[in-house]
Amino acid sequence: MTALSASLAATLVVGAWATLGLASASASAVNSQSTALRADTAQAQASAGLISALRRDLGLTESQARARLAAEKTAIAVQDKAQRAAGSSYAGSWFDPATGRLIVAVTDGKRADAVGAAGASARLVSHSTRQLDAAKAQLDRLSAPDGISSWHVDPKANRVVVNVVASAEGDNDVREFVEQARKAGPVQVKRTPEAPRTFSAGTVGGDPYYTGNVRCSIGFSVYGGFVTAGHCGQAGAVVSGWDGSAIGNFQGSSFPGDDYAWVSVGNGWWTVPVVLSWGAVSDQLVRGSAEAPIGASICRSGSTSHWHCGNVLATNETVNYSQGAVYQMTKTSVCAEPGDSGGSFISGDQAQGVTSGGWGNCSSGGETWHQPINEILNRYGLTLHTA
Repeated sequence: MTALSASLAATLVVGAWATLGLASASASAVNSQSTALRADTAQAQASAGLISALRRDLGLTESQARARLAAEKTAIAVQDKAQRAAGSSYAGSWFDPATGRLIVAVTDGKRADAVGAAGASARLVSHSTRQLDAAKAQLDRLSAPDGISSWHVDPKANRVVVNVVASAEGDNDVREFVEQARKAGPVQVKRTPEAPRTFSAGTVGGDPYYTGNVRCSIGFSVYGGFVTAGHCGQAGAVVSGWDGSAIGNFQGSSFPGDDYAWVSVGNGWWTVPVVLSWGAVSDQLVRGSAEAPIGASICRSGSTSHWHCGNVLATNETVNYSQGAVYQMTKTSVCAEPGDSGGSFISGDQAQGVTSGGWGNCSSGGETWHQPINEILNRYGLTLHTA
């Protein structure tokens, strides 16, 4: 394989931004210029590519997809201001695709005008975020049985939603957990078809990165390395790339409790601010990490099922894996499969998080959770590599 073909193969397979370096300094400089040129070209095409993905996965027309992306961008921009306007009566927010506006729940109707002036629509509810978060915190202190899938604060329902695996509804331990949950505050129980699981996989040739006999996916480029899922490897574990060459080592890892990690990059590999789309759309440049609200569209890149899109369903959800609970996760309607763990979740050009786990697959559908990117950056003092 020539140096040029190796570089191209790495761009296609490694997962967005860890590409194979050339030996000489002059060759590296030339390749860096080529990478920048490819990134500029990708950005020029990204809009059409993203529109295509949203049409495929969300069933939108081209004009609907463009209007939605514009409305979501506005919603992200106003959500902090709207929350401040709601003050202590704030009870959560979400993006409403039907109206194209950010909805902010408030417990005090007198705050509605201030929320409206901030650019959002107000909805009067009974319980504040502070009250609901306190109820969820009590659930976080409980030991959940396997039949409990997850729980989170749902601002639209103005409740703490507890997700129960359908086949385990009648289990005594599950019923006892639900009883205790109801004592903590306003609770709504929902059924989910399967228990959550992580999406790591055994070794399969030609995929992004390996540690031991586990294959996972690269998340986002940071200066000095990349972030990924914690269940993919422990601190100190050696990481190799698509071609079997050494990339670096896990520098930090946490799972369960959290599900995040970061890997150093060296040995001729470097980082670029791109999320690989696997040919489904144009590769996406990463320009920041502003959090998308509930209801916003979001897409995921992974080494097994590649590129898929959906919606943000919940934030700050506690997920009850068989290995233990993981906190502060974001739930989406995007599908995933084994090997996708650690991969990128992105909304527009804003990094959202790394794939943790879920249920289902990309043939029959399912749901996935990601660990928010800003928490990972703050935990390890990392800086996101942006375009």
